Amino acid sequence: MSSHDQPNDPVTRYPRPPFPAQDQDHPGSTEAMDPRPDHGEDTYKGHGLLAGRRALVTGGDSGIGRAVCLAFAREGADIAFTHLPEEAGEAEETTRLIREAGHTALAVACDIRHEDQCAALVDQTVSELGGIDLLVNNAAYQMSQPDGIEAITTEQFDRVMKTNLYGMFWLTKAALAHMPRGGSVINTASVQGYQPSPHLLDYAMTKSAIISFTHSLAQMLAERGIRANAVAPGPVWTPLIPATMPDPTDFGKQSPLGRPAQPAEMAPAYVFLASDRASYITGEIVNATGGTPLP
Repeated sequence: MSSHDQPNDPVTRYPRPPFPAQDQDHPGSTEAMDPRPDHGEDTYKGHGLLAGRRALVTGGDSGIGRAVCLAFAREGADIAFTHLPEEAGEAEETTRLIREAGHTALAVACDIRHEDQCAALVDQTVSELGGIDLLVNNAAYQMSQPDGIEAITTEQFDRVMKTNLYGMFWLTKAALAHMPRGGSVINTASVQGYQPSPHLLDYAMTKSAIISFTHSLAQMLAERGIRANAVAPGPVWTPLIPATMPDPTDFGKQSPLGRPAQPAEMAPAYVFLASDRASYITGEIVNATGGTPLP
């Protein structure tokens, strides 16, 4: 048997580019993607690592967020997650996966660009789940602008900053009032925070800021017994790609593994950071880049 026949070979385990040409309007559709992303539906097996925990996950309707919700539920957590109003259909599938695992699913239409909606989201989560043990700041917005900084409108810049930074700040600030000792905050950073692509200038800015925020927050919260870490994915095959990139045909080809990650490959890092197995880990960035070297 050759190495390329091994089912666990990270090079060939999942689809490799080139992918079929495809273009979607934002925020994109999972079902319309070719190949369809894998969130761990048929593969993720839980071990009770998050039994009894209550999690709030932003952007849980698709992509990495859906994979995290699925994994957290199979590890024993009840979950509240956010989605945009236009992502209600995607959110129904995430809800189904959480409930299928035997746990509470609370899907909340929420635009985290607004502070009042962030506050209401935390209040609703606490009211319906009884508290918040785990906060995953995952929701993000990007829009490729290969024509340079001149093509980035103030409207786009504002949306990227408000979604990726303001929302994270507001939600963390509100959620911490309800998080007990042993709680965990996990932020989604990116390889873009270290090695920014010119066409994602504004998005990359926010990911660098998330890394700094995570380092600072961890030190601030240490004496309160709450950990803060981040996951920095490389290219991941999610609806955001055909919805925000001009041509995803070769997406992920640049990584040393020669392909993008699937959302299912990101979720275990979040589970580990959320669990007691990471009790001495705080202020860290878990780089999941497919071999791209980072600082």
